[in-house]
Amino acid sequence: MHLTEWQPVLAETITAPRRESDMSILFVLLTFLIVIAANYFYFHVPHGVPLEAEVAARPNAPVMTKEAGFALPEGYSFHPGHTWVIQENVDNARIGMDKFAAELVGPIDRIEVAELNRWVRQGQRLATLHSGSTSFDVMSPVEGVVMDINKEVVRKPVLANQDPYNEGWIAVLKSPDLPTNQKNLLRGPMVAPWMHYNVSRLNAALASLNPPLAQDGGMPLSDVLPRMAPELRIKLAKEFLLN
Repeated sequence: MHLTEWQPVLAETITAPRRESDMSILFVLLTFLIVIAANYFYFHVPHGVPLEAEVAARPNAPVMTKEAGFALPEGYSFHPGHTWVIQENVDNARIGMDKFAAELVGPIDRIEVAELNRWVRQGQRLATLHSGSTSFDVMSPVEGVVMDINKEVVRKPVLANQDPYNEGWIAVLKSPDLPTNQKNLLRGPMVAPWMHYNVSRLNAALASLNPPLAQDGGMPLSDVLPRMAPELRIKLAKEFLLN
């Protein structure tokens, strides 16, 4: 064969390994990019918690209104066990305890919340409050899956006493049946009369003590209840919190 006839064959023989080499480099680069992306999502996205719950973990300060002498947050629904719920988006619902419960229980030393991804039924224990030597259960106002826990209130339980409707929230639940659950809750114009009734009941119980500890209307002072006999304090708290 003439030399000029060998040239195309030689060229093809030389360029073929180069193509294979280029493809190998591209494959290595692609694999490297995939590994970087996988590491990013593994270490930056909370496991078992959707991104929507991460967004829901940033609370909005409620609009407070004055009704029958009580400062109440607009749009909140209340469970008879003195917990509240506010819908944050289609499924997510933020939950906490109300001001009445915060005053009734007194200074909170420790809060234990149900673990993430746990299904909680309406009226079932969501958290346990520890105050001194006593403990009280917090009932969930709705049913759903625990998607987020307020780490700040666990770290600093006094937030639940000082700011129960905002920074003192307890958990976020994914509650697809929230509209149905809300039918069993107190909302809108029902809240203030219900709160007034509970305060009247509590003041009547305090007035029966010797010496009496009731006040002239309004919420009982947080520094009054801790001075009660432990057995009476537990009895009243469990009666009103539906433990």
